[in-house]
Amino acid sequence: MMKTARALFASLLVLSAGAAISGCQSDPDIDITKLGLETDPPDVLYTQGLANMKAGNMAEASRKFDAIDRENPFSEWARKALVMSTFVKYRQGKLDDALASGNRYMSQYPKSQDAAYVQYLIGLTYSKQIVDVTQDQRASAKTIEAMQAVIDNYPNSEYVDDAQAKIRFARDQLAGKEMQIGRYYMERKEYLAAISRFRIVVEKYPNTNQIEEALARLVEAYYAMGIVDEAQTAAAVLGHNYPDSQWYADSYKLLQTGGAEPRENKGSWIAAAGKKLLLGS
Repeated sequence: MMKTARALFASLLVLSAGAAISGCQSDPDIDITKLGLETDPPDVLYTQGLANMKAGNMAEASRKFDAIDRENPFSEWARKALVMSTFVKYRQGKLDDALASGNRYMSQYPKSQDAAYVQYLIGLTYSKQIVDVTQDQRASAKTIEAMQAVIDNYPNSEYVDDAQAKIRFARDQLAGKEMQIGRYYMERKEYLAAISRFRIVVEKYPNTNQIEEALARLVEAYYAMGIVDEAQTAAAVLGHNYPDSQWYADSYKLLQTGGAEPRENKGSWIAAAGKKLLLGS
């Protein structure tokens, strides 16, 4: 009788264990593949994360690095994992997550050995979101801000050269947006509104690919308004800086239709901006 009772008890244990496992497998809120993840030490998880990155399994790598950060907060392994997590999220195209991770790193470890790289990653993440000039250019402005932080705070880092290149591209996008709006106003003969946009390009974004057209459009807008001396000044500045430009040739021809030619008015804002162009600022 005692033997039968023991056998029955053992059977119940087996059935109970089986039911528990079955319950885990059928419960949609439990992923049994992740149940043992937090039990691994952080160095093992970190190595596994790197291995998954090398194998191209970014989702699994991200999971490993996030587990270190979650289970070992503020440790050295968590700091290193946060760097890699930011990179992996960037590579996955999870840009909002990459920014959140990167910004959290910079708030916690701004003086660390990896800070320059993480700040650079933040800049790259914004740069990846830059869109055509017909659309909002907020990402261009954010790219400039983030990459300028790389240059200002980590001037000896290996990321400075590319940060400068990304800034030049972003500035050209911002200038392009101003030109797009200015051309919109020109088409509607709203010359004052157009001039205000072209002026922004000339004064704020002089070393961009948009500068020649901006000066030529100023010639066109001022001439259309009958403000010939400003049109002449814009043409003169354009000719001084870009004598072989087709934009200058077109501007010269436009002035000639009214018997005028390029001539600089020293008191004009355009002449002041032209001096900065000559200085290469």
